[in-house]
Amino acid sequence: MNRINAPKVIECFGSDGNKYRQLAKSGNDDLRQDAVMEQFFSLVNTFLQNHRDTSQRRLRIRTYKVVPFTPSAGVVEWVNGTVPLGDYLLGSTRISGAHGRYGTGDWTYLQCREYLMSEKDKRRAFLKICNNFRPVMHHFFLERFLLPADWFQSRLAYTRSVAASSMVGYIVGLGDRHSMNILIDQDTAEVVHIDLGVAFEQGLMLKTPERVPFRLTRDIIDGMGVTGVEGVFRRCCEKTLSVINNNNIAFFPKQVGVG
Repeated sequence: MNRINAPKVIECFGSDGNKYRQLAKSGNDDLRQDAVMEQFFSLVNTFLQNHRDTSQRRLRIRTYKVVPFTPSAGVVEWVNGTVPLGDYLLGSTRISGAHGRYGTGDWTYLQCREYLMSEKDKRRAFLKICNNFRPVMHHFFLERFLLPADWFQSRLAYTRSVAASSMVGYIVGLGDRHSMNILIDQDTAEVVHIDLGVAFEQGLMLKTPERVPFRLTRDIIDGMGVTGVEGVFRRCCEKTLSVINNNNIAFFPKQVGVG
């Protein structure tokens, strides 16, 4: 948080005597939308917990507290024990992350960007970049979960978390899902989505329209194991969408016809 107008990290003591870290934000971000989105996520969690199939799979959306003071200021709960995906994969210097540690012989992040910008045939450039910039997300689990049982459970929790959050994000048109806006819990491997200001298909109105429904890059898939998007991920996506569809009156009451 080095910039002048950047959010400020503060520590507060609660009535229970414990110290809590929070993020004080002011500027162009309207935290009221973030607060509404978190309320929606909590409602989704209620239905996921009450449905047998999704409850057995422990499907849920990781939430955090958002308290708006004004349209442009408020505080956000600091999600302890997490790291942005971008920081893990690329590092704060864009060379010290997992790609730098494990991508021996691969292009750097900056080389990929420069090559893509310089080439006219973007599809051909993208395919060449894929051949020279391999996914490394699976190393996250090998580094942090040393026992086979812990490794398996963390990868399962990660895949389920990505599936549930992707489907709910798709339903509400959540955009701006770059790698710094997705955190990963270093203890459970669940993902946490932050900065929810671009929603309800607002991403389609940006200078460069966001046309993908959710983030499912090669690194995201790499963390799911050998089956990739098949198996656990696909089934959890289907179950999450089914729960939302079966409870659409609760989620979207104004869209339900009366005649």
